[in-house]
Amino acid sequence: MTCQNYQDLMMGYLDDELSSEQRRTFEEHLESCEGCRSEFEQFKKLKRITDSVQLAEPEDEMWQKYWGGVYNRFERGIGWILMSVAGIALLIYGGFKAVEAIVKDPTVGLMLKIGILAFIGGVAILFVSILRERLYFWKRDRYKDVQK
Repeated sequence: MTCQNYQDLMMGYLDDELSSEQRRTFEEHLESCEGCRSEFEQFKKLKRITDSVQLAEPEDEMWQKYWGGVYNRFERGIGWILMSVAGIALLIYGGFKAVEAIVKDPTVGLMLKIGILAFIGGVAILFVSILRERLYFWKRDRYKDVQK
């Protein structure tokens, strides 16, 4: 192997990613090659530095300025709305196709078909009821302006 091949193994050695045979041959090469040994010492320093680096969290004031912008709130809101609408549409479509297949299947009993349809009807009614309740309380929230 050439020195270039050993140089390619240096970070793998430092990260303990080499097999025992690769480690042994790498260590033997370091004993006999001054250039690779010097570069390996530089890699060790670099690894120590990068291991000690920590990302700083943004301050609360910076987050408040960011979220205070209308564009940022609008952008996030639109993203959530589009994702939610698409998810609901896909669930409805998939559910419709599954129910359609069960209803058209002549091997499925009548009671099972009625039970599935009643279950779906109940879920739909509960969904509309909860949605109406949330809208009702959202419109009458006394603390809505205080939170902003």
